[in-house]
Amino acid sequence: MAQPDRKIRPQFSQPVRQIILMLIALGMAGFGAFVALPKVLPVFQANPWLNGFIIFVFVIGVLSCFWQVLQLIGSVRWIESFASGGSRGEDRAPSLLAPLAALLRSRAARMQLGSSSTRSILDSVAQRIDEEREITRYIVNLLIFLGLLGTFYGLATTVPAVVDTIRSLAPQEGEEGLAIFNRLMTGLEAQLGGMGVAFASSLLGLAGSLIVGLLELFAGHGQNRFYRELEEWLSSFTRVSFSSGEEGNSSETGVVSEVLDTMAEQMDALQAMFVQNAQSRAEVDNKLAQLVDAITDMNARQDQTASLSAALDRVAIGQETLTEIMRAHGDVGMDAESRMRLRSIDVQMLRILEEISAGRQESLAELRKDIDLMVKAFAVPRGRMRQTPSQTATQAPGQPDPAQSAPVQPSSIHSAFSQDED
Repeated sequence: MAQPDRKIRPQFSQPVRQIILMLIALGMAGFGAFVALPKVLPVFQANPWLNGFIIFVFVIGVLSCFWQVLQLIGSVRWIESFASGGSRGEDRAPSLLAPLAALLRSRAARMQLGSSSTRSILDSVAQRIDEEREITRYIVNLLIFLGLLGTFYGLATTVPAVVDTIRSLAPQEGEEGLAIFNRLMTGLEAQLGGMGVAFASSLLGLAGSLIVGLLELFAGHGQNRFYRELEEWLSSFTRVSFSSGEEGNSSETGVVSEVLDTMAEQMDALQAMFVQNAQSRAEVDNKLAQLVDAITDMNARQDQTASLSAALDRVAIGQETLTEIMRAHGDVGMDAESRMRLRSIDVQMLRILEEISAGRQESLAELRKDIDLMVKAFAVPRGRMRQTPSQTATQAPGQPDPAQSAPVQPSSIHSAFSQDED
């Protein structure tokens, strides 16, 4: 069974277009309000408390829509970071991806999900998205309700004003027509004030619900696209369950399906272990090749040192022969300058011998250190393979275990070099 690739780059897109459209809609609404403000401002001032509350609810709805889109940005960043292996999901996951983050963290490196797990994750994400949409939907309905409430409040103040105006028009004895006309003007003013409250609240409520509904539409498009992209990404590493799509199965069939799913997971783990074993073997081969090259270089250096030592031995023998001849003939013909030259030659030869010996010791010490590091590097992957719990359980009887082969001992290599040096 093929192992899913955790490094697959998820194809998620940021809701940049939705944010731009929302900003354009807000800009157009603000421009329209700026143009109509000088004409409708006196009407809005008829009841500033109710109209101010409607504007406050409108601002909350706008912020709620933008918050939904900003949550999508954080969710996309978290998924991309987890898929790339940067944070390994250790950062706090967004509220939309809380169930997905918990499940992926429990799976660790083996990022593979069953069809039932994938469906439950998608259902949870869809439910959380719907919960956020319910807030904006309630705000839209609340704006409409506040507009209707202001309308009925204005009508409730207008109808009594009409009744009072009609009653005030009844002429009294000795009253002039100008007084009656003044009472009529006062009544009409009260009636128009109530109608202004009704129309202003209706206008604010309906316009606010229209704008918030449009912003909710754009935010919903971004959420739906995120849901589709999340579904496609989860399907890329979803393992089809043996019991998926079947209903009404007996308990025995359910147990068999669980056993088969467990066996499939163990096969995936075994395949991953084989891949790791092959990588470890390749690393060991590379280390052995480096060790062979180092030993070859050491042998070449030893050959050069041996040839140089033989030449120096011949020079020393010749020098001893020359000394014996000079002793046999006495110091005749040997002046002070010749003796100084001979002493200088002796001193230089001794110095050369010391330098050769010191260089040889340093080369052997460096080689021993490199061999120690290589042996430790060989031992680490083998130790890791021994610690794999599934290797012992899945190994066939009688099959040789490559992880339990005898590691290279540094003491044997050191003794060999010590004998060669002696």
